[in-house]
Amino acid sequence: MKKIYFLKTCNTCMRIIKELNLPSDFVFQEIKEQSITVSQLEEMYQLAGTYEALFSKRAKLYKEMDLKNQSLKEADFKHYILDHYTFLKRPVIILEDQIFIGNSQKTIKEAKSQIEKL
Repeated sequence: MKKIYFLKTCNTCMRIIKELNLPSDFVFQEIKEQSITVSQLEEMYQLAGTYEALFSKRAKLYKEMDLKNQSLKEADFKHYILDHYTFLKRPVIILEDQIFIGNSQKTIKEAKSQIEKL
């Protein structure tokens, strides 16, 4: 599967999508319009290894809900990601059995390298 989870109101996501020049066989899922399902999150978890890796600690709600001062467990990360799209670190790019999470230069460079091999 070739898929990207993103937010169209996120300028960084849109810049990355443009930069990656994704092939037409990619599936695009805008996470605000089409919520992440439990099975989709489970698939991401299998590739990432933890829910925490998929969780955005930069989300406004993270600060507003004072989650940084709580001891969150894997079940909590899963719950919050399913509860509100803003908690998914984005973009999430899935290339068959590889996952690229977030917008760090290193992550995007690795994803771009793998996409170019397709």
